[in-house]
Amino acid sequence: MSVTIKDVEKIAQLAKLKFNEKETVKLQSDLNSILGYIEQLNELDLDGVEPLENINETSNVLRKDEAEKWLTTEEALKNAPSKTGKFFKVPKVIDK
Repeated sequence: MSVTIKDVEKIAQLAKLKFNEKETVKLQSDLNSILGYIEQLNELDLDGVEPLENINETSNVLRKDEAEKWLTTEEALKNAPSKTGKFFKVPKVIDK
C-alpha cells in the first residue's frame, strides 16, 4: 500500500492544511516511509510476546486518602481583589 499525491491532498483538505507542490511531494514520501516501517513491524514474529502494560516495573504508589482542613469560602475570598457574593469576580475573557 502506498500513498498517492491525491491521498496527501485529501488528508490536507480534511486537516484544513494547505501545501505547495514541493511540500505535497515531501509529505507523500514521508507517509510512504512511515507505511514501509509499519510493514516491517508487521513482519515480526510476536508469538508468545505478552502485551506491555507499563514500561516501569513499579506499581502505583498512592498516598492515603485522608481528610484535611481546607479554606472556608470566607478565608479564600479574604484577599480577593474583586468578589461577588461567595464567588471570585474576574474580567470577561470570551466575546461571545
